[in-house]
Amino acid sequence: MKTKARPFTFAPASFIPFRDTRVIARVRAITREQITKHRNPDFRIRVIPDAEIEFLWITDMFFRIKTAMEAGKPFVAIMPNPWPGYQKLAAMLNRAKVDCRKLYTFNMDEYADENGRIAPESWEFGFGYAFKKFFWSELDRRLRPPEKQIHIFTDKNIASYGRMMADLGGADICYSGPGWTGHLAFIEPDAPEFAGSLEEWKKMGPRVCTLSPFTIAQNSLHGCFGSSGDLTAVPPKAATIGPAEVIASKHRVDLHSISVNGSFASWQRLTTRLVLHGPVTPRVPESILQTLRTDVWVSETSAANIETRWDLGY
Repeated sequence: MKTKARPFTFAPASFIPFRDTRVIARVRAITREQITKHRNPDFRIRVIPDAEIEFLWITDMFFRIKTAMEAGKPFVAIMPNPWPGYQKLAAMLNRAKVDCRKLYTFNMDEYADENGRIAPESWEFGFGYAFKKFFWSELDRRLRPPEKQIHIFTDKNIASYGRMMADLGGADICYSGPGWTGHLAFIEPDAPEFAGSLEEWKKMGPRVCTLSPFTIAQNSLHGCFGSSGDLTAVPPKAATIGPAEVIASKHRVDLHSISVNGSFASWQRLTTRLVLHGPVTPRVPESILQTLRTDVWVSETSAANIETRWDLGY
């Protein structure tokens, strides 16, 4: 006589930052058609074709900068991880002859070594180096802002980074996108430097924090590190803005569109659902956006249903 098979259940590994299996089961079941629905009318989620999402992001930056510059107003932007797409933004501003001398940018993060020393601007894999190379240096000299208005993290300014932003009236816009842990910038859910209750956490400003192993694995797939899983190429710590700077921004645009080199495979698909429809908690840092005025753009790939795909292999 055959005995009835017991269902196989298990607890998630202890090193996973957010492990509430009931919540995860709920958000995992959210379909592409359901993903745009949210109880906060100011948290506006759209699904965008993959081929259009980078263009939409670049043009949003372009028009926000252009509108402010033509009105003669300063414009303060928190800018995400630089990538060569910033060259397109610079080309558009040059073509339109937009005088950017009242533009102020703040990079949202930068790598640091095991002792918390922030990577110098001269490091070719650093975000400060990349931002100036792909954006500021590409702007027409007659149009670009003074270099001192392009703020990047340094050992000297990290203690005053948030205050410099606040002295300008806070950011007009904060651009972001979730990491595998649900981090925003490098605000990691399991970093001891960001430990505290939700209310305490919301008031935290810039600091150097310990990167999650998931973030190091994720970033080892970046092209600058060879897209080859070289875990040793990614620094162990990073300087980052805090939740306070995100919350103080006048508006936010959040992008969900990362797949593995343009394929269907994406570590972001579950994280997107947890960020957009899970609980608001420091254990999923980007979830704070659910409470704020935010435009969220989700690619078709990231919005695709989560279901078994045996055709893609084991």
